[in-house]
Amino acid sequence: MDRRAARLRRLKITVVIAVVTFTVLPVLLVFAAWRNDMLIDSDKGVTSAEVLSAGRMRSAVIFVTPDGATHNPRVGVLYPTKLIAGERINVEYRRSDPELVRVAGRDVRVAIVPALSVIVVAWALALPALWLLRRLRRRT
Repeated sequence: MDRRAARLRRLKITVVIAVVTFTVLPVLLVFAAWRNDMLIDSDKGVTSAEVLSAGRMRSAVIFVTPDGATHNPRVGVLYPTKLIAGERINVEYRRSDPELVRVAGRDVRVAIVPALSVIVVAWALALPALWLLRRLRRRT
């Protein structure tokens, strides 16, 4: 019985670590997005860009800044949802660091709902699992 109790305890710790991870990471991502928005807003430039490739998680754009330099940020554009390759869009970028660019009119609010949904799903899975583990441990 002691081995079973030890296994249940380790499983409970694993579930707790997983749910804490799936809670903390989305919060950190939202804070990172907010920080990027603050950096862009503090030194904002606006221009037109062409979408080179579009995906749910990453979209590549190319744009020209007023100094005539062409930029194609390696990490793509922030908040890339619903873009289409070949589309012309307005982007906001940090003038002192044109690698930091987002789709104009979008900000951290776009990231909040997906982050909250990850947290809700994690807890929706973890709470019943923890409840079940607790019941099983009581039986041992």
